[in-house]
Amino acid sequence: MEPTDQPGGAAQPTAAVRAAADLGLDVEVVTHGPVRSLAEAAAARGVDPHDLIKTLVVRRGPDDYVFVLVPGDGTFSWPKLRALLGVSRLSMPDADVARDVTGYVRGTITPLGATHAWPVIADAGMVGRRVSLGGGAPGVGLSVDADALLAALDATVADVVD
Repeated sequence: MEPTDQPGGAAQPTAAVRAAADLGLDVEVVTHGPVRSLAEAAAARGVDPHDLIKTLVVRRGPDDYVFVLVPGDGTFSWPKLRALLGVSRLSMPDADVARDVTGYVRGTITPLGATHAWPVIADAGMVGRRVSLGGGAPGVGLSVDADALLAALDATVADVVD
């Protein structure tokens, strides 16, 4: 049974799983129970914490956001991201706004299947690896070749981690 977008829903793939298929990505869907930390999530998905990708939504301006993908064991750098984007101010939206602009709740956010195709910035530490990112629902991860993912998303790859 594939993971669903909706609790108690029919066995329908999440929007992220459908989007990955539409992009021709070869993904492995991994489902697991609740986790309380990055280390627990990495263990549940059978990956190194570095390869568990965090997807952040960052606000550049009014109704202007970007997805930022960073390795799980890294912290993205505000100064590096501002310099890359050529802006002096960035902010993180609150949970409600993040859901409104992506269609996903925090902890499940992914650029795959989001309600808006915001630009994607990916840390260079992902390149050449197999990674796991959010699958659009709690306890759902998508394992995928990072290079194929970044190409499919037309991501800008840069050093954005401290």
